[in-house]
Amino acid sequence: MVLYCIANNYDYSETAVKYQVKYTNLYNWVKRYEEKGKAGLEDRRGQRKAKQESRTPEEEAQIRIAQLEEQVKYQQMEIDLLKKVKELERRDR
Repeated sequence: MVLYCIANNYDYSETAVKYQVKYTNLYNWVKRYEEKGKAGLEDRRGQRKAKQESRTPEEEAQIRIAQLEEQVKYQQMEIDLLKKVKELERRDR
């Protein structure tokens, strides 16, 4: 059906009606076929993604630093909130 659509000057509407598929699905299939060829149309549902390229120790360290900085930021907000609650409780007494 993808080849039929391409052969008919990318007439997505006609092809979608002929093969009883959604226009958007057909459009995406044609796009994938043009980008990756026949392999782009293979059903990959349920398959694991390819392994990510291994990171250098420096990249791993940068990622870990960013995670820890985010954690510290969150914990500081939590501390500030608790201080504020404590202050408000003192005022109410």
